[in-house]
Amino acid sequence: MTTISKVAEKAGVSRTTVSHVINHADRVSKPLRVRVQAAIDELGYSPNPQAKSLRTGRTNLIAMLIPDIGNPFYTEMVKAAQAALEEAGLDALIYNTDVPGGNWQMHGRDYLRQLNRKRVDGLLVGDFALHGINEELLKLDTPTVFIGHLANHAVDSVKIDDFGGGYMVGEHLAKRGHKQVVQITGPANFESAMARADGFEKALKDNGVRFRKSQRYTGTYLPPSGREAVRWIAGLEASDRPTAVFIGNYLMATGALAEFHDKGVRVPDDIAVAIFGDLPQLEYVRPNLTRAGENPGALATRAVEMLLERLSGKFDGQPRTEVIPCALRVFESA
Repeated sequence: MTTISKVAEKAGVSRTTVSHVINHADRVSKPLRVRVQAAIDELGYSPNPQAKSLRTGRTNLIAMLIPDIGNPFYTEMVKAAQAALEEAGLDALIYNTDVPGGNWQMHGRDYLRQLNRKRVDGLLVGDFALHGINEELLKLDTPTVFIGHLANHAVDSVKIDDFGGGYMVGEHLAKRGHKQVVQITGPANFESAMARADGFEKALKDNGVRFRKSQRYTGTYLPPSGREAVRWIAGLEASDRPTAVFIGNYLMATGALAEFHDKGVRVPDDIAVAIFGDLPQLEYVRPNLTRAGENPGALATRAVEMLLERLSGKFDGQPRTEVIPCALRVFESA
């Protein structure tokens, strides 16, 4: 096995000089750096990361907790976070708390304990990964950024403007002349889901469209509830039958579109469909869906920037909350 001593012998320098080249290159003259690097390359030497972390106090590891690895929203989030961390010379450690599996609180607490042992430099938390146990964030000493709505403001957070996005869709449908609409929301105990629903209904009211709470169908954010919601729509009285539906996320929309197709309901000829969320995958869905939102990659990229500001000492104030505005993209579905 190649050691730092063998590199020093090969380059004709001291072990200290080799260490400086690896960890503090600015302390070594360029000719010496070139000579040592040539020896490192020839011998295939790779510094021990554990030993390096003991010297610097840094592991260069950033952990990321997400609630559902099968959800494309979090896939995009992880991809963007990894790219931003890699650019900063940091590695990502991904944990899936598996909220759909039903044991997320146990997983979340266990992963937080593991992170203490691994001495990660920072933590990113995807919304809902610690659903119901966000108070655990108050106990952390690790610099952390939460991606989503964080009511207790325990750490820095960045979120999308859920209310504003819902409002955009409601205003758009109202201006398109829809007077009878329904919406499929996320779970009632998810504040972001209710913010989208409230924004949507506020826009309808502001534009003279009457909306009753009975026109809400509470879903789960998963595809089966999209199918179930369409069955609920089909069972409404003729006088309550909607001309448009607003769906709270991409996954429920996939289920709803499948059920509409199976029932022979044409979009948008028989019913207009608009959704919350903007993912790259939507470019391949037909009809192309009218939607309000922001690519989750933008949230993750900003979260990494905020974390790096903490780690570098550029910012050391009270926890910040940033809100990224939504954009409305209008296509043929509504």
